[in-house]
Amino acid sequence: MGHFGVQKTLDVLKEHFFWPKMRDDVNKICERCVTCKQAKSKSKPHGLYTPLPIPCEPWVDISMDFVLGLPRTKNGRDSVFVVVDRFSKMAHFIPCHKSDDASHIADLFFKEIVRLHGVPRTIVSDRDVKFLSHFWRVLWSKLGTKLLFSTASHPQTDGQTEVVNRTLSQLLRVVISKNLKSWESCLPFVEFAYNRSVHSATNFSPFEIVYGFNPLSPLDLVPIPIEERTSLDGKRKAELVKQLHEKVRLNIEKRTDQYMKQANKGRKRVIFEPGDWVWLHLRKERFPAKRRSKLQPRGDGPFQVLERINDNAYKLDLPGEYQVSSTFNVADLSPYDVGDDSWTNPFQGGENDGGPSNHMKDPLVIREGPITRSRAKLVNGALMSIVAEIQVKESNSIEDAHDCEHDLVAFQIPLVLSSITNGSRIALDSTDVTSLRLARTIARDFVTVASYNRVKSRVSDSYTRLNKRPLYTVKTGNAIKEEKTIGH
Repeated sequence: MGHFGVQKTLDVLKEHFFWPKMRDDVNKICERCVTCKQAKSKSKPHGLYTPLPIPCEPWVDISMDFVLGLPRTKNGRDSVFVVVDRFSKMAHFIPCHKSDDASHIADLFFKEIVRLHGVPRTIVSDRDVKFLSHFWRVLWSKLGTKLLFSTASHPQTDGQTEVVNRTLSQLLRVVISKNLKSWESCLPFVEFAYNRSVHSATNFSPFEIVYGFNPLSPLDLVPIPIEERTSLDGKRKAELVKQLHEKVRLNIEKRTDQYMKQANKGRKRVIFEPGDWVWLHLRKERFPAKRRSKLQPRGDGPFQVLERINDNAYKLDLPGEYQVSSTFNVADLSPYDVGDDSWTNPFQGGENDGGPSNHMKDPLVIREGPITRSRAKLVNGALMSIVAEIQVKESNSIEDAHDCEHDLVAFQIPLVLSSITNGSRIALDSTDVTSLRLARTIARDFVTVASYNRVKSRVSDSYTRLNKRPLYTVKTGNAIKEEKTIGH
């Protein structure tokens, strides 16, 4: 009735029906509705906000990113390589070219970062092609640095660097007047102003956290009394810096807890385990080809969880045709209930409320749509039960085997593969051995092959190989006007 959700569906049903636990049944049906999962966008993200571990000292744990799309300067540079210390929040803005490969970026990093602060312990970055290259991975593995990548199209993982990028763009717009191509010459002044300002998360400036004092600015050149801390001896200075770092860490923890409480309002904790089935939200930034139109499905699946990386990141068994990373944030995943057939219509007429008594006599019907692993599992299970029944009866006696043939003629397997044959109906009459062998082949192929075209060709090839003649089908669209029975 329009797939409006639980409340509106319940309102319509209450006008005509009543049964105990009505709301629970409607809620269960809506939760298992495949059409709703595919067509509707997610209203609330799953999973709680999980911050990155808080570092203990400056320039040991860093993050990096790029600001792209800037006007090309006289030196040909059109991008900024942004490197941020996750403890002190100090940032370095390094001009570069968008076309620079991983070796050039590594050279810039050693010249501008390692020269001043040493080799970091961890590097947080997105999945830029430069950071995923073999050269970049081998370089840092030899140096002992651990690379931490965010999930694709999920910038919230490294929100700190994204905020710095936004602040850098704002500062450049403030400093630059009409000559937009002069941004490169303004970068040193912008960087100094950023690192000299007090950060909201630490309550100290990045300069003070790293060096123990703030460098002189034009205001400091005015003759005023110098602070005591600038004239401390070495021992007292080291103690002061140690106390300063402890205060910074406490301030970061306090601000992180405040943000977690605010971000987790209205969210619920969802945990998936390996082997669970989930629906995948087709985020436009990550699946542009599947979101070209507003009327295209917003979700796909179900897909099986292969690995639980942490509470917020999971690796899925994703077909290669998607050509994206198989690691997804929990915000893009929804639980899939495999306890019932979500493709069937629970309100269809002409059925007994107590359930069908001749369930095994019903033909195996697959609705048109994408071939998913869960549907393949259902097909395989149904066909294997048929094959097992035949094998048991054949092992008893020849008469039982003959009776089994008549039973199979009565309910035929007929195997209706509308999704494989584009609306055609294939009836497999299992009165002979070849049709039974074909049923086994189809069942095996359904599990091992997930691609639509490959399954279709494998079915046709299997029948041709077994019966020494091509597979005949009649395409009739939605209505079945005629069918060719195989085996006669």
